[in-house]
Amino acid sequence: MTRTADTVPRRVAATDWNAVAAELDVHGSAPTGPLLTPDECRDLAALYEKPELFRTTVDMARHRFGSGEYRYFTHEPPALVAALRAALYPRLLPVARDWAARLGRPAPWPDSLSEWLERCHRAGQDRSAQILLRYTPGDWNALHRDVFGELVFPLQVVVGLDAYGTDYTGGEFLMVEQRPRAQSRGTSTALRQGHGLVFTTRERPVRTRRGWSAGAMRHGVSTVRSGRRHALGIVFHDAS
Repeated sequence: MTRTADTVPRRVAATDWNAVAAELDVHGSAPTGPLLTPDECRDLAALYEKPELFRTTVDMARHRFGSGEYRYFTHEPPALVAALRAALYPRLLPVARDWAARLGRPAPWPDSLSEWLERCHRAGQDRSAQILLRYTPGDWNALHRDVFGELVFPLQVVVGLDAYGTDYTGGEFLMVEQRPRAQSRGTSTALRQGHGLVFTTRERPVRTRRGWSAGAMRHGVSTVRSGRRHALGIVFHDAS
């Protein structure tokens, strides 16, 4: 995978990031172009069978998070995962800073991902948060936010590793926006194999008559009806 990881920056650069930023403003999520090949997706999904690559395994039913299982990589993830995280961070950083400015909040994220992670570690957030998820028929993920401490990057990315409609059915990615003084709004997205979906970690800026406010959002996964669904979760802050 090391050689293929070298091509990741070029693939990430091929996405129209202006279009991604515009769609994030409207929906709180936006698809990318292809980031991984089908062979790379299968290779990554197969890593689930190698527990030595992960720091912990989470049984969602045990914690009442839903049904299914996911594993957190150690701080030495596969080269392909590390390359994706490093290439995506600078593409999402302008959106993060723009959102913070609209909401009148600090933007503590430096230009360098490594410097940002050092800040996380100094604050006690020193555990890897890169996730490999596996769902089988009947599995689902409750609506939630991936906030693991005080230091939070406002965007994250999920990459589909299996082919929707062929390898599995159901299992759509869900987002729900809690709107003030109105009913919540939901969206569902079928992840394309090898493509990413950028989404807000916990909120997006919403224009109101009084200016900008924070629209709270949560994400989850609908019930898988058949097959097996793997996904790679890329988070830009570490966990406490």
